[in-house]
Amino acid sequence: YFTGMVGKWHLGNDDRPQRGFDSWGALAGDYPIDATGPARYCVDGRLDTVTGSKASVITDQAVDFLRRRDRRRPFFLLVGHVQTHSPWTGQPQRLVDRYREAVFSDVPKGETYLFGVQNLESRDLIDRSRSDEALANYYAAVTAIDEGVGRLLDELDAQGAAEDTLVIYTSDHGLNCGHHGIWGKGNGTLPLNMVDETIRVPLLIAGPAVASQRRSEFVDHLDLFQTVLAQCGVTAPSGRSYAGRSFQALLEGGSSEWRDAQFCEYGDMQMIRTARHKLVRYVSDGFERLFDLEIDPRETFNIAGTPSAAGIQGELGRRLDEYYARHSIAANSGTAAGGPRFTNTSSPWWIAGE
Repeated sequence: YFTGMVGKWHLGNDDRPQRGFDSWGALAGDYPIDATGPARYCVDGRLDTVTGSKASVITDQAVDFLRRRDRRRPFFLLVGHVQTHSPWTGQPQRLVDRYREAVFSDVPKGETYLFGVQNLESRDLIDRSRSDEALANYYAAVTAIDEGVGRLLDELDAQGAAEDTLVIYTSDHGLNCGHHGIWGKGNGTLPLNMVDETIRVPLLIAGPAVASQRRSEFVDHLDLFQTVLAQCGVTAPSGRSYAGRSFQALLEGGSSEWRDAQFCEYGDMQMIRTARHKLVRYVSDGFERLFDLEIDPRETFNIAGTPSAAGIQGELGRRLDEYYARHSIAANSGTAAGGPRFTNTSSPWWIAGE
């Protein structure tokens, strides 16, 4: 495979090509999150200064990769957009104007997060009376990415490669835009949160042998990793325990025995979510929250510790223990003592008593 990376790398060392990529074009160093303005861009080890909409710059690099690739070889391209990251300002005005008069009926109004204090991005949005302006910019950012994706699909069509290319649209985390009274993600509150808007991500897949459908099964990026390998006819390295499994059969429209729960981890916070219940555990202090999503979809009533919930709390806790006993690597565990003190000026390792 001829491999390429463009846009946001976010794993350190943006300003030099990373192992596994034949072509490298990443926003480098302390680039501004703002949608426009100058930024350093590393192209195969050469640092340039670029200006203009980040979505357009990243899309330009992606199109360039598709045009100069060796068409005798299969390719893999990772496109990492910066938008829709905060701050939710400065998006192209032609796009923001589309949403100036929107009522944003999809965003619940007047919600308050009941289980902690505001943090980071959620604290930075001080003037909540201007939240509609932030939403207009957020939706403009989504639209800018949509346009970029459209350009890439058009390029694949022009090359006659659309029918033979697997296209995956996804994200690294969800986002609250006033949902639950939070602006941001898991670290938008302290203690950290696992509300559905934080943990759910978009996942749209199109390509060879992908049926037109919408599925309800729990899948995550551990499964996506295995699915991409299966699509490419690649076997995962041996000697490791992989938590995910390929959902290729689901993509094809078939049925398959699949798990009935999703597991998540962030710092020392662990979670198990079924179709009806969600158990969130803060490992360092042994505290748990339990929500019945059927009667409380907005996660406002913690029923952990109540007599009526003892059975389901115990069962979900047992499954959580089993899952992490099977898949955790001690050196990398978020529950290990002495984790990083600060990330993004705020530690995901919630230390009891601090």
